[in-house]
Amino acid sequence: MKTRMVVTVTLTDRLHQKIFSTVYDRSLVYNQCWEDPALDRVALALTPTDTVAMITSAGCNALDYCLDAPARIHAVDANPRQTALLEMKLAGIRTLDYDDFFACFGQGRHQHFEDLYRTHLRPELSPFAQQWWDGHQHWLSPKGKRPSFYFYGLSGLVARTFHAWLRHRPKLRGALDALMAAPDLQFQQAIYLTEVEPRLFTRGMNWALSRRLTMSLLGVPAPQRQAVQDSHPDGVAGFIRSAMRGVFHDLPIANNYFWQVYLRGHYTPDCCPRYLTIDGFSRLKGGLVDRIEPYTGTLTDFLKGGTSRISRFVLLDHMDWMGSQHPDLLSEEWHAIIDRAAPLTRILFRSAAPAPQFLDRMVINRGGPSRHLGDLLRYDRTLAALLHPQDRVGTYASFHIADLVAA
Repeated sequence: MKTRMVVTVTLTDRLHQKIFSTVYDRSLVYNQCWEDPALDRVALALTPTDTVAMITSAGCNALDYCLDAPARIHAVDANPRQTALLEMKLAGIRTLDYDDFFACFGQGRHQHFEDLYRTHLRPELSPFAQQWWDGHQHWLSPKGKRPSFYFYGLSGLVARTFHAWLRHRPKLRGALDALMAAPDLQFQQAIYLTEVEPRLFTRGMNWALSRRLTMSLLGVPAPQRQAVQDSHPDGVAGFIRSAMRGVFHDLPIANNYFWQVYLRGHYTPDCCPRYLTIDGFSRLKGGLVDRIEPYTGTLTDFLKGGTSRISRFVLLDHMDWMGSQHPDLLSEEWHAIIDRAAPLTRILFRSAAPAPQFLDRMVINRGGPSRHLGDLLRYDRTLAALLHPQDRVGTYASFHIADLVAA
């Protein structure tokens, strides 16, 4: 007998989900990935025979994994704007030199982007990507008072709003600048505890962080926000305060490009994703970039559209909201994953909940006796517990590494 999760959805929940869906369906949500690929590379242990299926997001991590030279990476996203961003990065790697490429995606603006776009980049894009970028060239062009690319999109809007707020708090702005320039971790920790944290988490900031609209702009749907709310005694704001202490106090900020790009508005050559380094760019341009295949659609659609085996899946956190909003679709997705999985397949995912339970209860029926998905997943909790505290992003409550046993 198939079990189902019982989910209570209020009118307010429906309203906020409608707002989230409307915003998501019309916007680029992520202008950089919010998952640390340094952890993923250890967990995935990619080899030349591996084929990866992953959620695209901003494409940064697809390019990062590609530097480990797996056979193929399928970058899948239901939002075509995220695919368009990855396509632009692929086009830039193929057609630009390093300095031009770094100006675009390292500095977030290029003096002659519109010329580069017309002559080099646009011919490499799919029809949808061409149409979308035709109307968004200004995101990478510095004309007038236009901000950096990393202040566009929904996550960029939040960063730009934060910078506007900082303009009225010069002491906090100065403390953050000192934090980023800290010569060692001990000095960084002292600045964070005495100068940054007390000024950052004011009553007004705690209120803003607790709003559903704020979370929606960050790409966090209502079910995931509720998981965060339930995971910490002080709610969403308390979780974020704890996460920020882990990021800015416990770990060195010098190589934390995830947060530095939003505090500065750009990367630097010494603090950037691997695809933006000279070596990474050169290796991708030398042929590795052709191993990435973008796909717009759901992961289920992608998996049902092919037959080749996939040995590595990177599912990010999308199961948090699917588990409560669309359990039947999540079950269909997992049946498709199992159908396409190679022997010894490894699966990574993250969650806003410290210990998500929805997967283990899912029923898998492939023609024989029904089994719970939890019986088919062998978790490497030791490795996950070792890696998770090293996460430079710090926005997830848990990180999971699971091997799929024979179904």
